[in-house]
Amino acid sequence: MTAPAFLTALWTVASPRHILDVINAWGDDAFDFLRHQAPRILAVLLVAFVLSRLLKVVSRRVSLLSNRQDLPSSVRAQQIRTLSSVTYSVGIFVIVFIAAMQILALLGVNMGPLLASAGVAGLAIGFGAQTLVKDFINGFFILAENQYDIGDTIRIAGVQGVVENMTLRRTVLRDADGTVHTVPSSEIKIVSNLSRDWIVVNVAVSVAYTVDSDRVMEILKQASHDLAQDPAFTTMLVAAPEVLGIDRVSGGAVDYLITVRVSPGSQFAVKRELRRRTKAALEANNIEPGDPNRLVMTSSGPAK
Repeated sequence: MTAPAFLTALWTVASPRHILDVINAWGDDAFDFLRHQAPRILAVLLVAFVLSRLLKVVSRRVSLLSNRQDLPSSVRAQQIRTLSSVTYSVGIFVIVFIAAMQILALLGVNMGPLLASAGVAGLAIGFGAQTLVKDFINGFFILAENQYDIGDTIRIAGVQGVVENMTLRRTVLRDADGTVHTVPSSEIKIVSNLSRDWIVVNVAVSVAYTVDSDRVMEILKQASHDLAQDPAFTTMLVAAPEVLGIDRVSGGAVDYLITVRVSPGSQFAVKRELRRRTKAALEANNIEPGDPNRLVMTSSGPAK
């Protein structure tokens, strides 16, 4: 293209009439945008703002509820605050994500490639952090279902101890030796809570085979009744002790079983006191204790 031809083409493109046509077209597009898309975008932003404020108010209310002192013991303040925080964060993410998708679509952005790229990226991240995601999901359901609380004695993932701390990702236990165990939530498949509501205490009392069983039963019932009437132990008992009867006969000994339901944490004190009282009652009535190692020989006739 020669120089005069190039200048002619440039003048045609940059002529005032052409520029005016471009401005008019832009003006029509802007007017159409302000008339149709802009109100929809404002509506999406307004709905997202209202939903986020409502979510924040609900989360704040739940946090204030967890700080109340008159709640029953089953309501766990820390778990409620954790669930409230997680729910708020997830809710805000969902609101922002949906609002962004709606606004981008109104702006004319093709969402197909964007969603495909996001899907691939999410899949890669999911494979790389699947254990961490599993920790958070499992921890969320542990908190939501109130499977255990701080201070409970539980058995999880092959270890047993008192729960000292718990989050969505892990639970911290301290066993009887003082060892601290950190268990990821993804490893918690079966939870055995040893401190929920009440605990059964079983005490086996061994008595000599020759002692009358009815007499032994009456002595054990009286010792159990005295324990239940003691003000120092009344608050520890969920139900009165029961003497179930003969549990085992072995050699020259008979084992009688006493069972009692107690509140969590008091099982050791009740068991020790019940053993002390039964021992004192048997001694007071001259009841001979059983000895499983004693050999008893009998003869059905004269020796030949």
